[in-house]
Amino acid sequence: MTGRGLSIPAPFPPWGFRSRLRDCRVSRGEAAQRGLRRWTVRPGNGCRIPRIHSDVAFWFSGDASMQGNGRTWRWLWVVLALAGLLGVGGGEAIPRTAAGQELAKARPEDVGMSSQRLERLDAFLRRAVAEGRTAGAVTMVARRGKVVFSQAVGMMDREANRPMSLDAIFRICSMTKPVTSVAVMMLYEEGRLMLDDPVAKYIPEFGNAKVLAESSGTATENSPTVPAKRPITVRHLLNHTSGLTYQWNERLGPLYHKAGITHGLIQDEGTLAEKMKKLAALPLLHQPGEKYEYGLSIDVLGYLVEVVSGKTLDEFFRQRIFEPLGMNDTTFFPPKEKLDRLAAVYERSGPGTLRRMGDEPVVQGSFVYTADYPQRGPKRYFSGGGGLCSTVPDYMRFCLMLAGGGRYGNARLLSRKTVEVMTINQLGDLSVNGNQKFGLGFLVLADRARTNLNWSAGSFGWGGFYNTTFLIDPKEQLIVVSMTQLRPGHDCPISEFVPVLAAQAIAD
Repeated sequence: MTGRGLSIPAPFPPWGFRSRLRDCRVSRGEAAQRGLRRWTVRPGNGCRIPRIHSDVAFWFSGDASMQGNGRTWRWLWVVLALAGLLGVGGGEAIPRTAAGQELAKARPEDVGMSSQRLERLDAFLRRAVAEGRTAGAVTMVARRGKVVFSQAVGMMDREANRPMSLDAIFRICSMTKPVTSVAVMMLYEEGRLMLDDPVAKYIPEFGNAKVLAESSGTATENSPTVPAKRPITVRHLLNHTSGLTYQWNERLGPLYHKAGITHGLIQDEGTLAEKMKKLAALPLLHQPGEKYEYGLSIDVLGYLVEVVSGKTLDEFFRQRIFEPLGMNDTTFFPPKEKLDRLAAVYERSGPGTLRRMGDEPVVQGSFVYTADYPQRGPKRYFSGGGGLCSTVPDYMRFCLMLAGGGRYGNARLLSRKTVEVMTINQLGDLSVNGNQKFGLGFLVLADRARTNLNWSAGSFGWGGFYNTTFLIDPKEQLIVVSMTQLRPGHDCPISEFVPVLAAQAIAD
């Protein structure tokens, strides 16, 4: 890296800098070359700025009388020059980073919470493990930007006798969706797409959408269809009103399965581009914009991110979201050296009895899934709707960014106004499960009288297939992230009770 530089294209602003930045690499402790001459940057000139490297110090001088070794106040001028020049070139901005920044902690009482009441949450988690309702869990609570509760209970892998730890890695499945939604809105803020753009503008295969006729039962290749009344838009995908569904749907699931459409929870030989183009050829369940139907919409958005950004989804996530936020353990496929931290998935075999979920696929009609997808197969299908693995501390960073109006530490991913748009009702008169709303990537708590939660109206969050969950209350500045690994359909108290026990600890 020390032999290459970052070229900053012309033009430069006419006022420029009255000195020349030179591609001058100086080892630590050595004096820089003399004789750099005064120079004015004008339009048409090029400038080459060396890339940062841990073993190289950069030196800046305005005339022959100035010299240094990279440790003087002249660093300030290099930083200012970099900041100014990087804003001129028109290329992708390099985000500031929160990487390496520790999660801020506080005593509960310092942020208006009760330590004594938080003990109820700790006791509940331990009781859930003791009663065999889950093998283990990690939970973290933050208020006003500071973590006040973090606890790992039970076992990460009972068969290997590995206790649960705060850095345990979980299959977060549909908690991938908010990450993909943030990626889409980052591109929106860069002027690269609009919410009401037809998806076909970026993925032409969606330009001739058909809708399964209401008279049709289970769909086949020959089932009658009707033309879509309107194009599927980016907004339709973000709020799940596109007409796409999941493989468990009785009418379209068999057709999805036959076409080889995947959801990310099973190994697959294809790529996101291949599968989404196949999906585009299948009928929709309903007219775009007319009903809420949870499904593969966010997977399509994952492919849209690839098309618009020119990066694979895993590259975009890593470079634009995970590295800036310091989410070092979040990835689609954990590397081999981290697999011993991947929590095992369990299922209930009887009252108070758990058994480890096997590696063989679980078949529920047209819906087929496994627990071993993060460590098997070609590892090239990046599901924007369900493929990520993460840790509770990593996802707390993501939540703190959202709660901070798009910023965490020095890393700003979104503007406050964009986060506001993402977390308001985007369904109009439609609803989720008859009583709540959906924003652009999140469930939004709209009616407190029709939920078990003691959280404010406007709280938002989502969960994952293997019983992971997060919730953010902007009014109370409260965040909870909790993860376990329990096969769906088996009563798990974590997702429902943990937010309640976190909110009841508010004491101001």
